[in-house]
Amino acid sequence: MKEAMFYEREGEGKVRCGLCRFRCLIRDGARGICAVRENRGGKLYSMVYGRICAEHVDPIEKKPLFHVLPGSRSYSIATVGCNFHCHHCQNYSISQVARNAPVSSPELTPHEIVQRAINSECSSISYTYTEPTIFFEFAYDTARLAREAGLKNIFVTNGYICREALSAIAPFLDAANIDLKGFSEGFYHNMVHAHLSEVLDSIIEYRKQGVWIELTTLIIPGLNDSDAELRGIAEFIVTNLGIHTPWHVTAFYPTYKLTDRPGTPADTLRKAREIGIAAGLRYVYEGNRPGEGGENTYCPSCSTLLIKRYGFDIRSNRILRGACPECGAAIAGIGL
Repeated sequence: MKEAMFYEREGEGKVRCGLCRFRCLIRDGARGICAVRENRGGKLYSMVYGRICAEHVDPIEKKPLFHVLPGSRSYSIATVGCNFHCHHCQNYSISQVARNAPVSSPELTPHEIVQRAINSECSSISYTYTEPTIFFEFAYDTARLAREAGLKNIFVTNGYICREALSAIAPFLDAANIDLKGFSEGFYHNMVHAHLSEVLDSIIEYRKQGVWIELTTLIIPGLNDSDAELRGIAEFIVTNLGIHTPWHVTAFYPTYKLTDRPGTPADTLRKAREIGIAAGLRYVYEGNRPGEGGENTYCPSCSTLLIKRYGFDIRSNRILRGACPECGAAIAGIGL
């Protein structure tokens, strides 16, 4: 256990967690909505500090991040728990831990994670698979050491972190892929049990803090795939983040509590990509359908094929010192 950051003591032994936007009021002996932060005698503790339940070397494209160190490897870690309860969670076996269940994953130190990343010849550490906000203290300590070692730090997140916590880690955070799961309060209420408005505020705050952002929307037939909703997301990105912000529109496959829906047709992803481009976005990618062509990067100025991908594999990369080799247009991102 480690005493949590970002909480205040309230009356009657309760504490108010200020890490994520739920701002849980937690009585003595209980845990917050994430199920991994517990009030013990008026002090809030992280129950998952160093308790890594998933640890892999991934291509950075798997996050997905297409404009950060293309072709590099990212040391990816997670603990159990999440502050969201998405009906379509693909990692529900580790994100949706039982309330008050013991946390028994092996314990690692931030130093060990950084060294393992270096030994694996990774260029970055990704805090992913579950929600990095809920293991913030471990991510924060690891990110500081990673930055000293010359590694990049990446959040793959649902975008529900509080401004104060984001401000603390932003100096060590290089990039984030944020899930923008839909564009209606109804969808967020029914499928996620959270608020769209809070996610939108958080996404804008990431940009203000100087973190490189790529957004992902998992398109679920009949739930968040209307033209109006997709157009709303695209216009939000253009207006608030800029036309060079990558948007990944990815295919849904039935899982967890949402097995009654069909997978996302290829033409729906194509439609979403066209909507994004029509709204002015320069980089819109189709995900979870390798070989369809919507995963390639093209020059936004002259349409030259710059990065050819098949799934998470880069087949060719023609970007030269961050620019198109044909017309010289700058290509947005980190380490291109």
